[in-house]
Amino acid sequence: MIRMSWRRVRLLIWKEFLQLKRDRSMLPIIFIMPVLQLIMFGYVIGTDVRDIRTAVVDRDGSVESRLVIDGFTNSGFFKQVAAPATEAEMQTLIDGNKAQVAIIIPEGFSDDVHAKRATQIGIVVDGSDSKTASVASGYAGQVVASLGRQLYPSRLSASAGGVDARVRVLFNPTLRSVNTMVPALLAFILMMSTQMTMSQAIVKERERGTLEQLFVTPIGRAEYLIGKLVPYVIIATIQITLVFTVGTIWFKVPFNGTLLVMGSGLALFALTSLGIGLMVSLLSRTRYQAQQAMTFLMVPSMMLSGFVFPLESMPAVLYPLSYLIPLRYIVVVVRSNFMKGSGFSALWPQFAAMAIFAVVVFGFGLSRFRKQLND
Repeated sequence: MIRMSWRRVRLLIWKEFLQLKRDRSMLPIIFIMPVLQLIMFGYVIGTDVRDIRTAVVDRDGSVESRLVIDGFTNSGFFKQVAAPATEAEMQTLIDGNKAQVAIIIPEGFSDDVHAKRATQIGIVVDGSDSKTASVASGYAGQVVASLGRQLYPSRLSASAGGVDARVRVLFNPTLRSVNTMVPALLAFILMMSTQMTMSQAIVKERERGTLEQLFVTPIGRAEYLIGKLVPYVIIATIQITLVFTVGTIWFKVPFNGTLLVMGSGLALFALTSLGIGLMVSLLSRTRYQAQQAMTFLMVPSMMLSGFVFPLESMPAVLYPLSYLIPLRYIVVVVRSNFMKGSGFSALWPQFAAMAIFAVVVFGFGLSRFRKQLND
């Protein structure tokens, strides 16, 4: 039984950094690519969004208020998911990502309609996803205009009454796309750096024939793995710090959360990403195979996670697959913490999902590593 030696671990870490330093092609990827990605994805093209999760606070409880609710839900753009009794309950739903839009119908709404007086309905939009918020605001305006024609068919002028929608966007009032893209880029760059570099780490040693040589030395398998993982964790931390700094200072994206919540989420996600990279490296015979495998995994992660395109815009047949994408959960965590200041109490479902992914994926990678060395 080989006893763990932290001196050997430190030497392995130093060896890994020296190899990275000699590989000149890796340095631009490590330090320049994050900034380029930030610039490239700083602003994202919007897309059609349907079935926006909507909470309805109906204080009037009348036929006319029911007509308003039906007008929103029948449009195909909004899907009622809750009927909170108070605005406090509504706020909890939005904070917990259970609703993206809230419609508030005031008491006396039907009286105003019958009296042909101008009336208002409140529309609250979660601005932490600017694409969905922008589209939802536009859709709400269309629905309200249509409702106005139904409720006030004889209206000839603004003075004859009507329905006035007061839209209030929370967390991101200006609907800046970059405000939602920069937090998500933290997760995406972490995934890229950990998976791409880890997928090359062991297969590179195998190609060179140095993997077997290492294990005839006193170096233990645990020491080897730690020596391989630590440098990439350090590199990922530097990259995330760089993107966070550029995003908050250059792009002026406000940070309303806590580093503890965001850091905990990113750490869990990093463990999952390292496990995926480890599996790819162990299953690949060459670095080219590892690169192809990572490309194959990156595409669905980008498309099915909500990183670029809203989940609500996905075809129904693809939506269930998004639950199998770890990036989906960390994107919600970093965006909600960054913009809303959401804590563990609101984000525990995402943390639980990432913890399960981390245990399963990294555990499978470790077992595969032991099995391959024993063969």
